[in-house]
Amino acid sequence: MNNKILKSADLKQTKKRILILSVLEAAPTALTVDEIAEITSKDTKMNLSTIYRALNALVDKNVVLKTLHQDGKTYFEINSHTHKHSLVCTICNKKVIIDTCPLEVLEQNLTNQTGYAITGHNLEFFGICPDCLNHMPEKTI
Repeated sequence: MNNKILKSADLKQTKKRILILSVLEAAPTALTVDEIAEITSKDTKMNLSTIYRALNALVDKNVVLKTLHQDGKTYFEINSHTHKHSLVCTICNKKVIIDTCPLEVLEQNLTNQTGYAITGHNLEFFGICPDCLNHMPEKTI
């Protein structure tokens, strides 16, 4: 599967790119470079600069999505070419996917106003999850 993804993106099919894609596909949520490095180190030695180069090539070809979260870290995930909506806890970084799309009307209005053919969008709400709220003193909320 990853060979086909790389080939369709006109990218060289290297073992390291295939491994990185496999790690991202298996991950339940987006991963940081450090997390990717930790997982890939079980199979092969790969320095961070190699991982960054591979990820940047994959991002440039729209195979992988790159997002900067409120925690200041950059996260990477496979581009499923569908829009996503989520809730992200600002304390533990737990992410919950929202199944409905509250932006369909806005997307259509933007298309009508600008003439753009919108191909997707992402939306993240930030807050504090119930688990973290339960462990916080009441005065800090």
